[in-house]
Amino acid sequence: MNTSVVLFTADLRLHDHPPLRAALDGARRVVPLFVRDDGIDGAGFTAPNRLAFLADCLRDLDAGLRERGGRLVLRSGDVVAEVLKVVAEADADEVHLAADASGYAHRREHALREALEADGRRLHVHDTVTAAVEPGAVTPTASDHFAVFTPYFRHWSGHSQRDPIGAPRKVNVPDDVKSEELPSRDAVSGTSPGLAEGGEAEGRRMVADWLRSGIEAYEDQHDDLAGDGTSRLSPHLHFGTVSPVELVHRSRLAGGAGADAFVRQVAWRDFNRQLLAVRPEASHADYRTRRDRWRTGKKAEADIEAWRQGRTGYPIVDAAMRQLRHEGWMHNRGRLLTASFLTKTLYVDWRVGARHFLDLLVDGDVANNQLNWQWTAGTGTDTRPNRVLNPTAQGRRYDPDGAYVRRWVEELADVEGKAVHEPWKLSGSERAKLGDYPDPIVDLKDGLDRFRHARGLE
Repeated sequence: MNTSVVLFTADLRLHDHPPLRAALDGARRVVPLFVRDDGIDGAGFTAPNRLAFLADCLRDLDAGLRERGGRLVLRSGDVVAEVLKVVAEADADEVHLAADASGYAHRREHALREALEADGRRLHVHDTVTAAVEPGAVTPTASDHFAVFTPYFRHWSGHSQRDPIGAPRKVNVPDDVKSEELPSRDAVSGTSPGLAEGGEAEGRRMVADWLRSGIEAYEDQHDDLAGDGTSRLSPHLHFGTVSPVELVHRSRLAGGAGADAFVRQVAWRDFNRQLLAVRPEASHADYRTRRDRWRTGKKAEADIEAWRQGRTGYPIVDAAMRQLRHEGWMHNRGRLLTASFLTKTLYVDWRVGARHFLDLLVDGDVANNQLNWQWTAGTGTDTRPNRVLNPTAQGRRYDPDGAYVRRWVEELADVEGKAVHEPWKLSGSERAKLGDYPDPIVDLKDGLDRFRHARGLE
């Protein structure tokens, strides 16, 4: 009786899963396997919020498999060693795996292929499982990747995409392959109080709600901080509980300006993945150096800590940073302005901010996080590397009534109207009511002058 192994990684779902479908088509028995990989632990990417969300995803995946007569096999350790053990236990002929973009994923694939082939087994790697359009599927004439989003998006939009695949009706898993106990989010300490629920069932529910009542207004409302007119699907895309191919397909069926704008954001995700696939060093090094001499020392460290804690004295920045700490998620407009504030107003290395985000974000994805930080810092693909976002102007524009600030900065909850964005201008008696909410840690003009001097723009 032939057997295949499906190694799940960032694709924790049953719907629209090409590796699982291929394995079921080619074998009577399938071992759905997830390995808690020592390599990821060693790289420092096991943040509590992602571990808790992952626990939800694994339990939901196991439940879905059990509904179909199967189960999830869980192992821990070196991914190659554990896959080889499972292959031997099941006497499997082949392993199916989703392609991924990071340098680590490429090294994992190479090591798996060598080890399996040495043992007389085969590795099958499947595209368009974690991306709508795979890195390398669209390239410019004279380069191996697009460095500018607009031409990339034009080619991405014209690239043919496969149709989504339904979930299997039955999965036959051999009984003699043992599994570790599934993790629980309750066993994870240090999580954000407002952390969202994980799992494919929750992801599909959110997609249905989004397509029914959110996507139509997305073009007009996606930057509204208080209104939060975003899908909040990024954690589910990161863990693969939602298929990017199916999400694009269903969004295009919904149609309209909102759907077009939303699909464009999915394309941004693929854009960053194709950048990382050919420039893996961009996860830690400037894509385009500006020869920055970032601030260090005690004053810089104090500024960084104030930024982390949401105590910069700039309410819109502080609101976004407190949302991150409470939810393990932040509105995209908030990500842009907090990153601009750290890298350009405070002139602190983008890697400091990227690391803090990865410590907390449930959707902490190396391609999107690191390359969006570089885009904002002006060391990435941005054609305007010296753009500086003014936090006060950003607050007035994207939180005009101050509702977002008052929601997250409790010290300012009673400040009325637009004054909430400049509390340092309140009268003495009104300012005294704010307790220990700080004055701005830097004057915006001073910060801009420092940045312009550092970049040689004077």
